[in-house]
Amino acid sequence: MKYSGSSASHDITATPEAERLFVKENMDFAARQYRYMLRNLSEGKGVMPRTLNPNGTLAKSDIYWWTSGFFPGTLWYIADFTGDAALRDSARTYTHKLEPVRKYTGNHDIGFMMYCSYGHANAFDPQAAYKDILVESARSLCTRFNEKTGVIQSWNSFRSWHGDNTYDFPVIIDNMMNLELLFYASRTTGDASFSRIAVSHAEKTMRNQVRKDNSCYHVVYYDKATGQPIKGETAQGYADNSTWSRGQAWGIYGFTMCYRETKDKRFLTTACRMADFYLSHPNLPADKVAYWDFDAYRPEYTPGQRSNASKVVTNYRDASAAACTASALLELSTYVKGEKKRRYLAAARTILHTLGSPAYRAKEGGNGGFILKHSVGSIPHNSEIDVPLTYADYYFLEALHRYDKLLAGRQLFP
Repeated sequence: MKYSGSSASHDITATPEAERLFVKENMDFAARQYRYMLRNLSEGKGVMPRTLNPNGTLAKSDIYWWTSGFFPGTLWYIADFTGDAALRDSARTYTHKLEPVRKYTGNHDIGFMMYCSYGHANAFDPQAAYKDILVESARSLCTRFNEKTGVIQSWNSFRSWHGDNTYDFPVIIDNMMNLELLFYASRTTGDASFSRIAVSHAEKTMRNQVRKDNSCYHVVYYDKATGQPIKGETAQGYADNSTWSRGQAWGIYGFTMCYRETKDKRFLTTACRMADFYLSHPNLPADKVAYWDFDAYRPEYTPGQRSNASKVVTNYRDASAAACTASALLELSTYVKGEKKRRYLAAARTILHTLGSPAYRAKEGGNGGFILKHSVGSIPHNSEIDVPLTYADYYFLEALHRYDKLLAGRQLFP
């Protein structure tokens, strides 16, 4: 088995002042990269940069693809940190392109699309119209909630990699990330129905999707007639019983956010247990950037017969999983004390320094303008393998943004 990425650890003993310089250098680099990307965005099919094509050109998505909100969100983070007026204008322009998505009900990803774009527009450049758009987006997401199951349906259907079933009510761990939009809508409108749906979904995910060892299934299928879970499988992980690293990151982040919004200690406990699973796993490299699946290629884990995972011989790292985990750990560190606090903060710092090193950070003017290399979209689908991904950049910059606040003694969420 071949392995990708550096396994070198980082001894981070720098002063807070030096760490803030580290953050600034990376944010300034991000600004230069994204200015370069904006200059090279051609007209034509697609709107939002998503990854790189094999020939090195930008691969773009339309506004209804699940990653569409990350590009404007990244621009907002850079513009807010650097004060660059031109990047702020670009952030506003690309955010406004997503306005029609507010009515989208085709899947659960409207939270990613709208809160990562309009949510930041509303935070960094508040306008009354942004609030209305976000609330309407939350209403669209609520159309996918099923009272019988108590969860938000992720996709309309999913065919098992085993080829034996197509399920009509799949729920994926990624859906935890979209609940933030609902909590926002509840706070803004005073309508508790939004938060009721978010809490119900989080509770059922905690019960049915998080396993006893604190890893998680990527997908759980529900019976719409009875409301009961049928079984857990994977869509983007190695095997049904394996732990897809970005799915684990979604869980850590999502339950941390749910604790922030509800102060329900069950969600904090779940977030901590999922974080401890990530950080304690024997297959986690010293630099804390996980392989795409914690259990890939281990003998007791077998991909489905239709999955491409059994055909890939390199065990790739996933910078996107690491970046999301770093951002989540920084927030999680503010809700715990003692050794847990120190551990989560130290792990987040290690991830950030790893991702900011030449092993993962692109050369200036390269990588299509993306910041990070070595992410994985979906090996089972033979899609986006060892490439830059827009959401890897987004969560890296979000983590840097959060780290800078903590270094300055500021609250992440006043």
